[in-house]
Amino acid sequence: MDAVAPSCVAQRTVAVLENRAVARDTYRIRLDDPEMARAILPGQFLMIRPAAGTDPLLGRPFALYDVARSADGSPAAIDVVYLVLGRGTAALAERRPGDRVTVWGPLGNGFGPAPAGPVVFVAGGIGQTPFLALGRWWLGRAAYGADRIHHQEPATSATLLYGVRTSALAAGVGDFESAGIAVELATDDGSAGHHGFVTDLLARRLERGERPAKVVGCGPPPMLAALARLAARHDVPCDLSLENHMSCGFGACFSCVAPIRQPDGSVDLRRVCVEGPIFPANDVVWPQT
Repeated sequence: MDAVAPSCVAQRTVAVLENRAVARDTYRIRLDDPEMARAILPGQFLMIRPAAGTDPLLGRPFALYDVARSADGSPAAIDVVYLVLGRGTAALAERRPGDRVTVWGPLGNGFGPAPAGPVVFVAGGIGQTPFLALGRWWLGRAAYGADRIHHQEPATSATLLYGVRTSALAAGVGDFESAGIAVELATDDGSAGHHGFVTDLLARRLERGERPAKVVGCGPPPMLAALARLAARHDVPCDLSLENHMSCGFGACFSCVAPIRQPDGSVDLRRVCVEGPIFPANDVVWPQT
């Protein structure tokens, strides 16, 4: 996996610069946080508590979508894309420019350097969110974090295979295309792209002989389990960014553990917020079905 170790974590209250709808029930919020923008890496996440007080008491985890930059190109703000699913995200959707939210991060481990060759991202639901910054970085179009990771050979191409229930939920397609990342959609209802599972799109590519240098997945557990089996069957390197439920984000509560195969073949629980969220697909142990 060669994940990059996390930067120093900090908690602070920051201003909302923008919070706009980008698809049905889906928003992009921009947070005025130059410090985190300079430090965060693709694959890492932050916790956001949308309001003062204790309701909701817990923050919510959100992957880095991208870093917004000032006119001179320096990191200035953090972009997060989120789907409204419960009280926490509903409260976040009510924030307006000038409101303040509590954030802490960067959290978790970032992705490693770009592989040599083409890369394919496989996303289900809101799982596309880690892949804009990652695609821009791996294609050599943007730098993130400390100087030590700026210099790398870029991937030759990047494709996002993106599955949603219906086309109205497809968020940020134009952002990916503008970043040079090709996008193919799959929808459950057939309203756009392939009518069926997003993993079908990858299966077609692999069955006709394509061999990505790396596949990376993020989305619901059943999709990730299917993706892991598909990648293993075709002997394609694959990493997964897990989205387990989290309460603290820094490893104290053990609410986000996942069964991970260890180098000696044993299986142990690992905290997705600390040891993850990125794991090699063949190390993640899925329930038997």
